Amino acid sequence: MSVVSSVLVPYTSYLRVYEPLAAFPEPERSHWARYATRPSLPTAQDELRRSLADLVPTPPVPVPVHESGDAFVAEVDGVVCVCPWRTRMRGWLALEELDGLFPAKVLDAVLPPVVRAQAAADHERWAMRNPDARPWIRTTVWHVPVRWFVLFDDEEREYAAAGDGGRPVLRYRTPMAQARRRLARALRTLRETVDEGPLTEGLVDVGRWLEEFHPRALVELDYGGLVHALSDGELASDRSAADVAEGIAALREGDSETAGAAYGRLVERWRAVRDRRSAN
Repeated sequence: MSVVSSVLVPYTSYLRVYEPLAAFPEPERSHWARYATRPSLPTAQDELRRSLADLVPTPPVPVPVHESGDAFVAEVDGVVCVCPWRTRMRGWLALEELDGLFPAKVLDAVLPPVVRAQAAADHERWAMRNPDARPWIRTTVWHVPVRWFVLFDDEEREYAAAGDGGRPVLRYRTPMAQARRRLARALRTLRETVDEGPLTEGLVDVGRWLEEFHPRALVELDYGGLVHALSDGELASDRSAADVAEGIAALREGDSETAGAAYGRLVERWRAVRDRRSAN
C-alpha cells in the first residue's frame, strides 16, 4: 500500500476484517498461529512507516516487491483472528485509483509513468495467477464513507482521547453476522424508500466484499490517521454511526424530516473535514 500511504496519509481511515485461523488454508494457518504468539506485534503506525520508506529510493517503489507476512491480530471470544496486511495487493489497487486524485504533472513527479506502467504490468500477471484474491483492508482518505457506518451500532463505538504523548483512537468493532444483517436491512430500506443512488450502490459493493469472509469474522472501522485532522472535542462528539442508524430508521418509518436532519448532521461534519484537505 506504499503509494497511497506515502502520498495521502496520515488522513486515512480503514475498514478491516479479522478472520479466525480456521478460515485460512495450510500452510498459511500455521504461519498466522505462530505469528499471533509473538510477544510484540506491529501496529498500524509500523505499517505506515514501512510504506513511507518505499518512497526513499530513486525511482520510488510504488508497490512492495514481496508480499507482507504481517497482520493485525485480535482475540474474539477467546478465538484468535487475524487481518493480513497484504500491502502488495493493496498497493496495486491503490495505483488504479491515483489518476483521479492528482493532476497529471503532480502524479508524474511523484511516480513517473514508466514506474506506474511496470507496476500495472506486474499486477496483471499476478491477478491472472490469483483470480480470487481480495484485500482484508479497505482504505479511504479525508472521510469515512457513510456506507461503512451502516455496519455498526453506536454502542460498539470505542473512543480513547490522546494522553501521555499518544494519539487518540476512534473505532468500531462488530461481529460479521451483525454487520451483514445491518447492511441487508439498510439496503432493503433504501430500495423501498429512495431512488437507486451512490449509497445503495456502495452498500451492494461492501456487501459483496463481506461475503468473501468467514461468518465468524470481526469487522472493524478505524478512523486511523483522521484523528490528526479532528480536535479532541470533535472526536468525542462524533456519533456518525448513530446518525446513520437514525436516518435509516426514520426512512423505514416514513419520517423524512428526521431522516433529513440526521443526514444533514453527517454532511456538515464531513464537509468540515474535507475542507481541511483543501487547506492543506
